[in-house]
Parts: sequence; C-alpha cells; structure tokens
Amino acid sequence: MTTRLALALAATLGLAMPAYSQTAAPTAEAAKAANPFFADSPLPLHYPQFDKIKDADFAPAFDAGMAEQLKEIDAIANNGAAPSFDNTILAMEKSGRVLDRAQTVFYNLVGADTNDAREKLQADYSGKFAAHRDAIYLNGKLFARIQKLYDQRADLGLDAEGVRLVEKYHTDFVRAGAKLSDADKATLKGMNGQLAKLGTQFSQNVLAEVNDSAVVVDDVKQLDGLTDQQIATAADVAKARGLAGKYVLTLLNTTGQPAESQLTDRALRQRLHEASVSRGSRGGKYDNRELIATIMKLRADRAKLLGYPDHATYVLEDETAKTPQAVNAMLGKLAPAAVANAQREAADLQAMIDQEQKAKGQPTFQLAPWDWSFYTEKVRTAKYNFDESQLKPYFELTNVLENGVFYAANQLYGLTFKKRTDLPLYHPDTTVYDVYNADGTQLAIFIADMYARDSKRGGAWMNSYVSQSGMTGFKPVVANHLNIPKPPAGQPTLLTWDEVTTAFHEFGHALHGMFSNVQYPYFSGTSVPRDFVEYPSQVNEMWADWPSVLKNYAKHYQTGEAMPQALLDKVIAASKFNQGFATTEYLGAAMLDQRWHQIGTDKVPTADGVMKFEADALAADKIDYKPVPPRYRTPYFSHIMGGYSAGYYAYIWSEVLDANSVEWFKQHGGLTRENGDHFRKTLLSRGGSVDAMKLFHDFAGHDPKIEPLLEKRGLTAPSK
Repeated sequence: MTTRLALALAATLGLAMPAYSQTAAPTAEAAKAANPFFADSPLPLHYPQFDKIKDADFAPAFDAGMAEQLKEIDAIANNGAAPSFDNTILAMEKSGRVLDRAQTVFYNLVGADTNDAREKLQADYSGKFAAHRDAIYLNGKLFARIQKLYDQRADLGLDAEGVRLVEKYHTDFVRAGAKLSDADKATLKGMNGQLAKLGTQFSQNVLAEVNDSAVVVDDVKQLDGLTDQQIATAADVAKARGLAGKYVLTLLNTTGQPAESQLTDRALRQRLHEASVSRGSRGGKYDNRELIATIMKLRADRAKLLGYPDHATYVLEDETAKTPQAVNAMLGKLAPAAVANAQREAADLQAMIDQEQKAKGQPTFQLAPWDWSFYTEKVRTAKYNFDESQLKPYFELTNVLENGVFYAANQLYGLTFKKRTDLPLYHPDTTVYDVYNADGTQLAIFIADMYARDSKRGGAWMNSYVSQSGMTGFKPVVANHLNIPKPPAGQPTLLTWDEVTTAFHEFGHALHGMFSNVQYPYFSGTSVPRDFVEYPSQVNEMWADWPSVLKNYAKHYQTGEAMPQALLDKVIAASKFNQGFATTEYLGAAMLDQRWHQIGTDKVPTADGVMKFEADALAADKIDYKPVPPRYRTPYFSHIMGGYSAGYYAYIWSEVLDANSVEWFKQHGGLTRENGDHFRKTLLSRGGSVDAMKLFHDFAGHDPKIEPLLEKRGLTAPSK
C-alpha cells in the first residue's frame, strides 16, 4: 500500500543518469526544475500536481531517482563511521525520495487510468525496478551494517518502534537473499527481473482480456431484465467502440458478472458467463497460461534458492498465519460448511426453476453457474419480499458516500469532510475532500474515484499518494477506487447493496491510512501483514446496515423519502442470504492460490496443463461444486500474480478478526465516539509499528475466536 524502501521500491539496478542530464548544465537544470517529481509538491499536504505531471516526466524521474538512491545507499554502506541507527537505518528511511514520489504516482495511475504510454513504461521499467531493489537488498556491505545493529538492537537506546524498525530491515534483507553466496545472488537477480517483467505482462493481459471479451448484443430484446439506464449505457459503450446500433456488456474481473442477475435470456446469461470464465485461456495474444506456468516455476525455484520448500512457506513466514499448515487448517475447516450451505441454497434455486418452468409448461433444466444469481434474486424476492431493484433507488452514490460512509466516520471518530474543487484531478470523474479531526485540525486529503472505465483495472482498492510519518512531517493523501458502471449523462448513479458495502469496506482502508500516527515511513498506514490489512476495512462494513447510519443515507434519489422501515428490516434480515455461495466461491479461489504456491519446483505444470491443475486442485480440496466456480480462475486471478501471491486467504483470515471486532462493538454500545476513539488509538493509528496480533489483542482484550465468523456467515459449525 505504500512505496517505502523495505516493501520494495519495485527497484532497479544501477543505471546511468538519464540522457537529459548529459546535456549542458542549464538545460539539465531547466528540465529538472520542470519535472514535478524532483521536489515535494507545493500543493496542500503535498497533493500530487496532476495538472503538471506528463507521461514524459516519469522516465527521467525514475532514472535520476534510482541513480540518486544508489548514491545514497553507497554512501551509507561505505560510511567510515561505525554503524548507528541514524547513519544506517534512518538514512535508508530518508533515501530515494525522488524515486518514491515518481513510483507512487505512476503505479497509482497505472491502476486507475492507464494508457499506452504508461503500459510501455511499466513493461520497460519492471525489470529495472527489480534489479534496483536487488542492488540495495543484496549489497553485502550494507547488510553487514544492518546485521551489526540487529545484534546490538537492545543496547542502542531506541524506543520500541525504533527497535522494531531495525528488526524489520534485518528480516527484509535476509528474506531478499542478503545471506546468499555471490553466485546465488546473481541467480536470484535474474529470477527477480524475469518475474517482474512476466507479472507486468500478466496484468496487462488481464485488462486487455476484460475489454476484448465484452459481449456484443445485436437485439435489444435480448437485454430484457436490464433497466433502461443499463441498456442506454450498453448502447453508449457500443457506440464508443464503433458498433452503433448494437449493445456491449462489459465485464468485471470477477467470474460472476452483475448482469447475470437480471437478464431473462438464459442463452445470453450463458454467453456472458462463458466469455468471463474463458478469459486468459482461450488462445490468442492475451492468453496467460504460458505466463502462469513460467511464473509458478520461477517462484518455486526462487523459494528453493532462498531455503524454503515452496513459495507459500516463504510468503507465510512473514504473515500472521506463519505457515501453510495454519492456512490449510483454517480453509479446510470452513470449506465443508460452505459447500453444504451452497448445496442447500442450490436446492432452493432448483425448486424455483422447476416451479417456474412447470408454470410455463416447459421442461425444466439443471441449475448452472449462469443461473445462480438470476434465480437467487427470485428466491430472495420470495423469501424476503424484496429484490435489488427495490433497493437501488435509495442508494444514490453521492448520498451513500457523504451521508453514509462519511456520516459513520463522523459518528464514530468525529471526522468532518469538505469537498474542494481547487486541486487538480488525474481524471474528471474523481472528487476530492479535505478531512478534519473533531478538533478542527486537518487529518488528510481523500480522493474518491468510483466509476469503471476501460483504462482502470477491475475490482476495488485503496492507495496512498502521500503517507503519514513523524519523520517527514507528512500527512496522508489517500484514494479509494471502485468500479461502478457510469450511467448516461444526467442519470443518477444508483448502487447495488454489494457496491454500498464495498464503499464502506474501501473507506475502512482509507481510515487505516488516514489515522496513521507513526514515526517512520516504513510503518505508515496500511503497512501491515497482508492477512491483517483487510481486517480494519472489513470492520468498517458493519456500519453499512447499522440502523442509524442506514436511515441517514438510504433515501430515495427523487423524493428524498427514507427507505421504509419494513424494507430496512428486510435488508438486515437478508444479510446472511446466499452466504453459502459467497463463501464457496471465495474459498475456491483462496484454496486454488494455496495449491499453486505449495508445489515444489518439480510439480509445476506446463502451459497445456494449467487448467487441468486448477480442476484437480479444486477437486482435491472438495471445493469443486460446479454451480459455484471460484471467484477468480487462474488466468485472470490478478491477486496472486501481484501482491497477494499465496495470500488470497487473507480476506477470510482477517474476517475472523473482523467478526470478533463486530461482536466487541456490539457488546460495548455500537456506534459511539468512545468506541471509535478506542479502535483508533489501539489499532488504526499504529500502522505496522507493533506486531499485528498484539494490536488486535490491545483492541479486543482477547485472542481471536472462529465462532463469530461462522455466525456472521451463517455457516453451520463443522462436525468434529
């Protein structure tokens, strides 16, 4: 979530100064002065100068920034004075400022608003950044200084955060290969460079496949079930693609597609589903199977080189889970209950299909994946007497954000928000807010980027443009990103319940970043283990249907009337509905991730065997329930090709902590300032400066229990 040195400057080797620096001094100085990355932004809280940033600025800043940081690292490593916290650890924390500024903005924009120039830069520099990182982490002289400080850490006169910083740097260097022989270091550098390039290619293929696999519809009658607004959007997308008179259904990166819940045309639902699941494995220039096989082999080989039996063991050592065995035990406990619940839900859906087909005088059919969400809405309507279409008029985007998400933060933490229009935007669909503490002091700047677009990766996420640190004196600038379909001009943006809870979830990440109160950039905000980082955001979801919050924002976009109490009650009553499906599709992906990363170097399949490996893995874990495919299939599973390799389990692992915390809030009076201040003080403000599980204990007062999670998801406790 941050770009601090220890979490990987995506980093690059050695490199000469950029070409422009070889020209006459005045020209070089002028170019440097014109580049917005060569100095801290003069805007409030160092908010990025998006109006001055050009794609042509990135490469010079990358090159100069890497060269500058390597000079700084060389000076630290070759310092004639004995190693000290200030001249070694603190000096590294202060290094690489130009590179950090440029990379932070670049990678955030690649995710939120990419283009051909940025994709080329990403491909060109991924290997260089990996090499730069290796040049730092595999520097023998530098590591010798860190090792000496690590050995003496208890006698350096440091506070607890300083001692932890020494320990974390030592761990990062060792895990990066600092203790390897020179020959093995050279091998490792080659692997890291290759993996960086292949990972970039994979992510670019995924985005290209999402756009290339969109479903084109010729006859508007096939779109029966969609709203007029959705049909108009599909027509607009088609027109933008040069297909005037047709309709285009764009895809999200998940296996399931939202339109499947509405389309009455079963053949079109099937076509949409099959377009989704075939992405990345259907042949053609965006096929990812060869990349997957190569990446998995390289990861397994690298783990072996570093002394681990497999990639999962290497990754999990530095997480709260610690071992693959712990993760397997957790997922294995949940899977039988999840599948059993999904099968019970499927029986209800099949009964609905049979009943409907009989009423039509037509033969019935067997429930298929493309039928699940469509008939789920019918069963929901029958069971709770409401469906998503009844809810959406009460969930207008701005109202949800300002009178829901922000309102909950005000009630819990005393925060206030003020929209500002004077700061430059990287895209016109973004909105910027100042965020203030209860005492009126500014806490942060928040960027809301809610709409889907072809230039934006799928999913929802938070990132930081500026991270808090006592050392730098900086306050946070953070952004939330969703992928809500943008309606035609002049039409309201009405959300599904899932999109509402996603907005609350992502703002939980934003709060984690904004509340950061640490000394060192290394520990700022969301710089915590991956299997802990989702926990605060999941806790924030609880306020989406908290009665006083829901009443404040669930208002009809035309009349302003509050959602009827009866409908509010149904929303809350239905909160466990379809949880068998939701848990099973998630576990399918999480267990698949572990299967891929718990194999040794001799067990990795070739490209032709990738999909068979996936099928066999799901079957072995008894999570291969055909009507509920994994949330992500391997060829478009971006999480495990990026920062969540062997870590997709983190969502459910964090949810154990979340469920315990929801229980704590309810037992202590719910939405109160006292509770919010306690959560902020003991956990949200501490970043990674304290062991993650100690933070949980400091907040909740006990170790986590699994029972609240089972209750939350409506799962029957597994038999012993």
